[in-house]
Amino acid sequence: MSDQEIPLSELLSLRREKLNQLQELGVNPFAYEFDVSTNSAAIKNNPELIQENIETAPRLSVAGRMMTRRVMGKAAFFNIQDEKDTIQVYIRRDDVGEENYNVVFKKLTDLGDIIGIKGYVFTTQTGEITIHAEHFELLTKAIRPIPIAKEVEVDGKKVVYDAFADKEMRYRQRYVDLIVNPEIRDVFAKRSLMVQTMRLFMMKEGYLEVETPILQPMYGGASAKPFVTHHNALDMTLYLRVANELYLKRLIVGGYHGVFEFSKDFRNEGMSRFHNPEFTQVELYVAYKDYNWMMKFVEAMLEHVAISLHGSTKVKVGEHEIDFKSPWPRIPMLEAIKNETGVDLNGLTLEQMQEAARGIGVHVDKTMGKGKIIDEIFGEHVEHKLIQPTFITDYPIEMSPLAKKHRSKEGLVERFEAICNGKEIANAFSELNDPIDQRERFLEQVQLRDAGDDEAMGLDEDFLRALEYGMPPTAGLGIGIDRLSMIMTNQESIRDVLFFPHMRPE
Repeated sequence: MSDQEIPLSELLSLRREKLNQLQELGVNPFAYEFDVSTNSAAIKNNPELIQENIETAPRLSVAGRMMTRRVMGKAAFFNIQDEKDTIQVYIRRDDVGEENYNVVFKKLTDLGDIIGIKGYVFTTQTGEITIHAEHFELLTKAIRPIPIAKEVEVDGKKVVYDAFADKEMRYRQRYVDLIVNPEIRDVFAKRSLMVQTMRLFMMKEGYLEVETPILQPMYGGASAKPFVTHHNALDMTLYLRVANELYLKRLIVGGYHGVFEFSKDFRNEGMSRFHNPEFTQVELYVAYKDYNWMMKFVEAMLEHVAISLHGSTKVKVGEHEIDFKSPWPRIPMLEAIKNETGVDLNGLTLEQMQEAARGIGVHVDKTMGKGKIIDEIFGEHVEHKLIQPTFITDYPIEMSPLAKKHRSKEGLVERFEAICNGKEIANAFSELNDPIDQRERFLEQVQLRDAGDDEAMGLDEDFLRALEYGMPPTAGLGIGIDRLSMIMTNQESIRDVLFFPHMRPE
């Protein structure tokens, strides 16, 4: 009877019993260490390890999880999986000792156990690179069986049973997902490479990586509902940051030319394919620059990222091929809305804008100001149609309380969002550095919040005081790392690029 046919409770009991037997034999089923000299991929990529003279062949040691096993009396073949790959191992009783082979290996180990091997490399008659084990050591006994997929042939077709494929289970038990679906490790390796590429790109420009508070007495920097907590010793309410913008700008006031931070931010909002309440973004602020300069910077950095990850500016995402080669199109926001809906929102009163939104099927309510209505119209009628990287520019002032007024267009601000594959991946401003104007914008946000908009910002007096000391002209940028990772790794859900996404309780 295979493991797949035995009830889980019985399998757990059997493995516990094997654990007890190992301890009675004096075998530590949870070793302290093992000297690993290489890994499976390095072995496969180094043909010089394979030598005809066994006596002089290099000896090496590897460790990993046993994923398959085929016992043939006094010898066996099995595969171990480490971080890089899997490799076949050949083990004989005469090499590792009768008790170690017959009792420990054959009777008391199971698939999923972590083992250490020392030996030399050879090639089997079928051409498979294999380690001939001269030493076998149990390093960790797995007392819970891993779900091993079973492949059988039905009517001439291969059918896989018991694969760990359920999305929810994979998200909840990512540790199992990484074991049995090791190809997903490449997604997270690319995410890591993407972040490192961006970090080095900004560092080479001379910008300083910094850290700012996560627990904040006043949340701000984005329109979002915060998580609220309480500090007992100070007896005060604190908020998990929704953005790190206002602290980074304080550093520009303090004299830094350029600062950036990869930050965990938190927004108390719903979850979807594109939203997780805890997310990662990078924010960058550079003195004496504006949003026009920042558009060119974003183009250059993300083009560089695409080439670093894929060797090309072109990235396959679902059914689309997205090209990050610069320059990208630049379209003013109200023009983009007019192009898609035929509705011109320029100069409309709040009542007229509400009527226009209802006329094109967009829900509005009394808590929504002009900015919120425009954002809803754009989200429902425009954003999802922008597949290739595109800059949407020149937002209405009501949508952007931290952006500088447009130097030539009344009622607008100098802001852009980079949209790609139908979603925003970056947001940037010519930063507002007029403390009097900033106070008025904050007060408008307070009015919106009092009217029921729980995503509106508050009045941050310390930030206003910082601006009063003088902040130079500054360009600011925020890029969503999770959404950009989805694009760069061709994943359909934000949960596929997070090791441990938030889930409803089981």
